Amino acid sequence: HQSLFLNIHQSFFFYSTNNFLENFTHSFFKDSFILLKGARIFGFEKINKWLEQKTHQTVLEINLSALAHNLKMYQQQLLPTTKIMAMVKAFSYGSGSTEIARLLAFHKIDYLAVAYTDEGVDLRNAGISLPIMVMNIDEESFDALIEYNLEPEIYSFNIYYSFCSYLKQQAISKFPVHIKVNTGMNRLGFEPEDAVTLFSEIKNNQSVFVKSIFSHLVASESAEHNEFTKHQSILFESFCLKAKEILNYNFLKHIANTAAASKHKTLQYDMVRLGIGLYGIDNNHTLNLQPVATLKTTIAQIRKIKAGESVGYNRNGVVKKDSLIATIRIGYADGFNRKMSNGNGFVMIQNKLAPVIGNVCMDMTMIDITEIDNVLEGDIVEIFGTNLSVEKVAKWCNTIAYEVMTSISQRVKRIYIEE
Repeated sequence: HQSLFLNIHQSFFFYSTNNFLENFTHSFFKDSFILLKGARIFGFEKINKWLEQKTHQTVLEINLSALAHNLKMYQQQLLPTTKIMAMVKAFSYGSGSTEIARLLAFHKIDYLAVAYTDEGVDLRNAGISLPIMVMNIDEESFDALIEYNLEPEIYSFNIYYSFCSYLKQQAISKFPVHIKVNTGMNRLGFEPEDAVTLFSEIKNNQSVFVKSIFSHLVASESAEHNEFTKHQSILFESFCLKAKEILNYNFLKHIANTAAASKHKTLQYDMVRLGIGLYGIDNNHTLNLQPVATLKTTIAQIRKIKAGESVGYNRNGVVKKDSLIATIRIGYADGFNRKMSNGNGFVMIQNKLAPVIGNVCMDMTMIDITEIDNVLEGDIVEIFGTNLSVEKVAKWCNTIAYEVMTSISQRVKRIYIEE
């Protein structure tokens, strides 16, 4: 089919993948986006490996098809009129904000939310045009909010007055904002009794336009706290009712997070906010979610040690019998928690659990593979993913899945897969 490419300024043709690798150089590609597309039979993964800039063998594999599947599972739980706001803060829970945002935009969600203004700016620079709510703003970020059409969360009178003063200086009126009310989290937000004062100010000022009013549920995943969840919803509805009476225009209402989206369907209101559930993490096991992120590394070296010998710093790992120890290419600088040290945590190799032995090091970790047959240097080790859940790893670390995922270092290469 060479004749079809005659009008393209530069085109090169090769008889095979190996022919390409033998005759092309890295220097041809500079500051380029590269699309590799072809049937499996051609082995384009060889070209992918040849092109890769990051050679660290610890990688976080993001399955975009699984994420799209999880989004669909939640969409099936929603009323047809309920919109979706996706949380892509903290680098999309470590998975990569831009890539995740592009997929979500393709599947026509309604809103994105980020923690800080610079996260929203990065998304705009990447071509993301969806409405973006910024949850933590300050006076230094006002210019960027306006320039990049980002919609701030307003959570206190201080930030409201500061933002309105800035808007007046810029001769801007009715800028879209999102009002947060504190119904029990006691973190950020106006108090319910502030409603009349706040919305009277907004009506008279005309600097901002209320795009949505929202709150944050404290324990929507816990049945034991259902009464408190109901209490929060009552406070929220009362606050919104006063807003509607004073402002006399419509706005979006949202309080449901990932857990509440399926467990408390009466709290879906106009929109729900999906976060960690999109990555397959939700204690509602009826949703048939799929794990999205797989963190894996490889074995650098295998050695035999005698009974009584120690492994790692401070001699904290001592073997009781002759053992086979593998050193894997991941450490706490990659986000592998030091609480996994000394048998507290495990990794998966050949579908079997291997305990961590000794202290987790900065770049390396040792595991005991004595009970696993035929393990070789270079073999793949799963830290968490499809075979070893991130929730289980979080339990070993005495933390939550959010922290495990967001702790993965930026030096760990992200690979995106779509079936």
